[in-house]
Amino acid sequence: MERYLCIHCHFYQPPRENPWLEAIEQQDSAAPYHDWNERITAECYAPNSAARILDGEGRIQSIVNNYSNISFNFGPTLLLWMEDRVPETYAAVLEADAVSRQRFSGHGNAIAQPYNHMIMPLANRRDKQAQVLWGLRDFEHRFTRAPEGMWLAETAVDIESLELLADNGIKYTILAPHQARQVRKLGGARFRNVEGGKIDPTQAYACKLPSGRTISLFFYDGPISRAVAFEGLLQNGENFASRLVSGFSENRRWPQLMHIATDGETYGHHHRHGEMALAYALHHIESNNLARITNYGEYLEKHPATHEVEINERTAWSCSHGVERWNSNCGCNSGGHSEWSQAWRLPLRKALDSLRDSLAEAYEEHGATLFRDVWEARDEYIFVMLSRTPLVMDEFFLEQASHKLSAKEKVRALRLLEMQRHTMLMYTSCGWFFDELSGIETVQVIMYAGRALQLAGEVFASKLEERFLENLQQAQSNIPEIATGADIYRNWVKPAQLDLLRVAAHYAISSLFERYADESSIYCYNVNLQEQHRQESGRAHVLLGRASICSMITLESMDVSFGVIHFGDHNVNAGVRQFRGEEEFRALVKDASQAFTSAGLPAALRAQAVTLRAFPIL
Repeated sequence: MERYLCIHCHFYQPPRENPWLEAIEQQDSAAPYHDWNERITAECYAPNSAARILDGEGRIQSIVNNYSNISFNFGPTLLLWMEDRVPETYAAVLEADAVSRQRFSGHGNAIAQPYNHMIMPLANRRDKQAQVLWGLRDFEHRFTRAPEGMWLAETAVDIESLELLADNGIKYTILAPHQARQVRKLGGARFRNVEGGKIDPTQAYACKLPSGRTISLFFYDGPISRAVAFEGLLQNGENFASRLVSGFSENRRWPQLMHIATDGETYGHHHRHGEMALAYALHHIESNNLARITNYGEYLEKHPATHEVEINERTAWSCSHGVERWNSNCGCNSGGHSEWSQAWRLPLRKALDSLRDSLAEAYEEHGATLFRDVWEARDEYIFVMLSRTPLVMDEFFLEQASHKLSAKEKVRALRLLEMQRHTMLMYTSCGWFFDELSGIETVQVIMYAGRALQLAGEVFASKLEERFLENLQQAQSNIPEIATGADIYRNWVKPAQLDLLRVAAHYAISSLFERYADESSIYCYNVNLQEQHRQESGRAHVLLGRASICSMITLESMDVSFGVIHFGDHNVNAGVRQFRGEEEFRALVKDASQAFTSAGLPAALRAQAVTLRAFPIL
């Protein structure tokens, strides 16, 4: 009887970018690396692209790209970061999919994922649809083909989500064994109960949906997957191979698919050198003809489902209480602080749900003056997110705008769409997964809410922040000095918020120590330096200038003038304001220059007085 083997790896890290900078700031907990993406890339993503296979003497026998031999999905937001920061590893992932298509009858190893890892059963239908569409478009953009499968975040599933997958051309997804409820032969009369993980994982199953569509489901081998993730099976590649092969049985009379699914970070990050154990096990199995390596698409084409399955809805692979880990104090946690409560999860979700619904109403109202169909525009905004170039933006507005938009209307439209993007990002699942409200993942989703609220305030007079804080007040931290979600928002989120004047202040201060070109960028802002004047008096420096600041995201722009005084060491004073005209700026430059005509501290102090009278200190 034919034996097939497929190992699926779910590679994912939550989006970590500061919502105002579109860049990841330093994360001390990831030391010695700058942030967790960098650390896990060094420990997992990069090593899996060049995994060593050793011989009996411990010498390198070969180096393989594991991605070409396994089924995998990468989170779209993670791939966006990889494309920019680790292009060699990113290219290795794309190349592996191309190689796998040649190897596995035209079926690539890569499958898609909902865009930012939202727990689908807890989302409304409109957001589910956007998550699927954004994930599909991102996949097509990167892998230059349509995906056959889609990994659901945390394998969290309900029938509506499966309907949306099938409606968008997805052929299959992967679930945990306990998510199957009952099975029967296709065309059979009676179902057989398989709850409690009793389903046979070695074949595909057809799930018939209320719409009349069908989607194929694969239920991974639970015991072996757990052994890989939690029981040290990756300590020895040969033992790993033996355990995989043990999943086959001579009693089965069909072409068996032995398959497992784990977090991809298991191979190298959670278990050091796990990528080597993976590479060795696959090499050992294949070279000894113990099974044929495949992926789900190839297996499904060769061996379509012969049995039908019904699922347990609103279940996930990492919660024994359905999907309550992302909704309530269900008891699931990381285990580091057994005395801590996760009662904060429900009020956090309620606060975000209320904000989402209010922003959706406002988006519909204000977007109706700009777009032909506001929700279609949001769905199609993924193309702008993938390539924020003038050409792509022009094409987007040509297709989606209700009329030819003015420059101000385009800014308004982009602010509304960005408001919606951040409303989606605030549901990234990791915000609820861990133990404490003030953890970096949970603070991150509150940051996204803060950005959405700021954008709302820029488009329309909004009192939503006050209501959001009232709701967030109900989310209690386990750390007394942190207090509540509302305190996190006031103390951590509000101080992080930026506008164009604050970007200009950053540019002005850094200009003292770095020489910028006339055209430069700071994070997601373009800066056009129009004029700059530097003078020195002893250790003191004064810098006056004017520039145009433009957001690459919303296209909002502002002409600013700025002044900076540096007395040496860490003593810096700076101010910025909107540019008020050539005449006033010339007078300021003249006064500051005259203050520096004589050397020494008095001149520096006179220059400081002139500069700081002209600019409010931020």
